[in-house]
Amino acid sequence: MDSRPIGVFDSGVGGLTVLKELKKKLPHEDYIYIGDTASFPYGSKSKDTIIELSKKKIENLIDMNAKIIVIACGTATSQALEEMQKIFNIPIIGIIDPTVKYLKQNNIRNIGVIATVGTIRSNGWQNYINKNIDNAHVMNKACPLLAPMAEEGWTENEIARLTIHEYLKEMDSKNLEALILGCTHYPLFKKLIENELGKNIDIINTGEMVAKELEKYLLENNLENDKTNKSEVNIYLTDIECNFLNVAKKLLENEEISIKKLQ
Repeated sequence: MDSRPIGVFDSGVGGLTVLKELKKKLPHEDYIYIGDTASFPYGSKSKDTIIELSKKKIENLIDMNAKIIVIACGTATSQALEEMQKIFNIPIIGIIDPTVKYLKQNNIRNIGVIATVGTIRSNGWQNYINKNIDNAHVMNKACPLLAPMAEEGWTENEIARLTIHEYLKEMDSKNLEALILGCTHYPLFKKLIENELGKNIDIINTGEMVAKELEKYLLENNLENDKTNKSEVNIYLTDIECNFLNVAKKLLENEEISIKKLQ
């Protein structure tokens, strides 16, 4: 048994979609969540900046005694994960590898990816998919407006619907088997995306894949917390002058949410 918390970080509220899935799958674990709201959005920043921001957040979580770290951010996973795994000894999991394992297991080859500009520009998803899945066909689309809209709580209104339509109208939905929500903010738009593409396409919430991977890792490495533990979530933000709390309340419905400023 290991009672230390699981560390999770993202640029803002998006990583809460991952935290929500972690809590479903691992309800007895404690969590520390860092939202780097002062540096939001990550998607438009350079790779060097993303690496530096990720390094700082991981150092924060290590200082808070995290036993494992989840990079709950598509941009930081695609541009900083490899570098972070070289720098730190602590186990670090991103959102790409668990999702590609799911695609491979289910023999999915016609794949759409929507993500931030930085993630699409890095080719992080495409490269990893092509490396691990033979004859895969990947359609990429940068959707830079979605993460800021999610931070504002604009996830179900007409503006959101029209934006989703505009971004996805070029997707070849007839030949698409799955669409990866390659930014952790995007599951907040899942209903609108399903309405746009139809029910026959597998809309992949990467948080679900991460939760399965983490459950397996903790079990295999004897890092699970006591099953009688009542889960505790501590949330830290680098800037609290934002709409984070309102969106968090919608996502983590029955959770007592207390937010502290990260010093």
